[in-house]
Amino acid sequence: MATLQDEPCRGLTLDLSRYPKLTTQQAGHLRHFHNLSSALDGEWPHMGTQEPAQEFLDAYRYQLATMAYAAGVAHYHRLPVMRSLFKSLIRRLINKMLRREVWGYWFLTSHSGPVVDPDLKEMRQPWADPIVHENIMYSGHLLLMTSLYAMLFDDDEFERPGSLTFKWNPLFWGMGPEVFQYDNRSLQLAILKEMERNEWAGVCCEPNLVFVVCNQFPIIAMRYNDIRDGTNLTKEVLEKYQAAIEKKGMISSDGLYVDWLSVRQGTVKNAKAVGFTAWANAFMNTWNSEFVQSGFQRQSHGFITSVDGTVELQIPAVANEIRRLVREEGNLPNSPETLQRAIHSVKVGPLPSFPYMQPTFGYVVKWLSELGKDAELSGLLAHADANLKPTWEKGGLYYPRNDRLVSDELKWTHMDPFSGNAAIGYSRLNVSDGQKKMWDRPWTREDLAARPFIDGLDFSHNVDCLRGVWDEESKAIIITLKTWRDETTQVSFYVRNLEMGTWAAYKHCKLSAVHTLRQTGDIKVDAVVEPEEEIDIVIIKDK
Repeated sequence: MATLQDEPCRGLTLDLSRYPKLTTQQAGHLRHFHNLSSALDGEWPHMGTQEPAQEFLDAYRYQLATMAYAAGVAHYHRLPVMRSLFKSLIRRLINKMLRREVWGYWFLTSHSGPVVDPDLKEMRQPWADPIVHENIMYSGHLLLMTSLYAMLFDDDEFERPGSLTFKWNPLFWGMGPEVFQYDNRSLQLAILKEMERNEWAGVCCEPNLVFVVCNQFPIIAMRYNDIRDGTNLTKEVLEKYQAAIEKKGMISSDGLYVDWLSVRQGTVKNAKAVGFTAWANAFMNTWNSEFVQSGFQRQSHGFITSVDGTVELQIPAVANEIRRLVREEGNLPNSPETLQRAIHSVKVGPLPSFPYMQPTFGYVVKWLSELGKDAELSGLLAHADANLKPTWEKGGLYYPRNDRLVSDELKWTHMDPFSGNAAIGYSRLNVSDGQKKMWDRPWTREDLAARPFIDGLDFSHNVDCLRGVWDEESKAIIITLKTWRDETTQVSFYVRNLEMGTWAAYKHCKLSAVHTLRQTGDIKVDAVVEPEEEIDIVIIKDK
């Protein structure tokens, strides 16, 4: 490598093209997460759901959690040195998750009813605490969000007693406020008690119902906590959990996972749609990868079609007819004739109805991204871009809600806020085996202490970060910034934890400063980001 005494830019021999940048769409999804999480408390722009009481699958909690997971995979796999950028974002999402609008549905849900427990003769006595019993559809996500935060940033904020506090304080109801206090580990303990109560088949989401998918999130969180604590609890939990779900017939290697287990009745509800299987696989790939990968073709055929080069997601009625034609008549699953026969059979009969539509599109693209099914994922995202109205607002990209299921030709038109705000962004920001790689090699305190990072820069500074990596071999940090606004933006931030020595700062491939550190320390960087331009900043050690 040339020395710093050479003329400007000759000292920088790095080929910046070796370091991938975020696409405009990827940066737009992250900006949208920031826009939503920065809204005033009590405002939920673009996040309104089909079901008014936050009980269904597109509720705030699922959107917030998926945005946090998307930010997590983007930080871990794509922009690993941009610590302050992602820490502030995920922290805001966790704080939104603690608001009563997100978890207050549980008081009514806890009464139960014959929809979820057909043998029930009278409603149960309710409770407002969203953690203590059941409700893994909230508590499991909160556990993973806070465990992810600790793993990525080595911050014990949500491990401190009382750091997860729930205030049940309806204005004109009740005999006074109730306060429920937890932290990450007491939250985990509550979940483990519930798993044991259900003989390790999982914790209930709604009363009496255990879903495969919702129990994946706390299992991943336990793995991250094990790494921090030097324990191996996850191994014991998985042994019991896997045995229990196999015993109760909740997972089949040659078909879709059951929708749910009814605990009191000891029965399962067989699946007719791919949604829950896709969502579960996107996260079960962490600890059960060989099983998940081997089941893809059997589980996806009919639901995801690729006919004459066009990839489409089919509604359950069409998909199940395709699966029947393949199974009973030997048709090819991706032939034009099979698809047209299936569509015709549905058109001449009534479409199946349910009060609310699952966020299937989001579940499926998350699944495809985790399993590295690039052709299928690219095809569905192309369909979304062409037909589902991608929208830019304040530099953020989302897909607006559309409650219509299909067009007159039975082409997919449905877009829910879970998919449009969060899950499509997740699928673009994730990498193949993204969750699995984080499971296999979570960041440790030692990892984070050993490398430099960026501090003092976050999304509120109105610049998007397209690159943010540390090259250990070259001893260089490479950052690329771009403003989303049509005006010049000035930013200042710190490169922290640099080892002693001489460091050169380059901007636009021109030497801008030389810093000599006599011990491990920091360098301040000031930058001017012009509209429509990217600025490359490189901090590199003289060798």
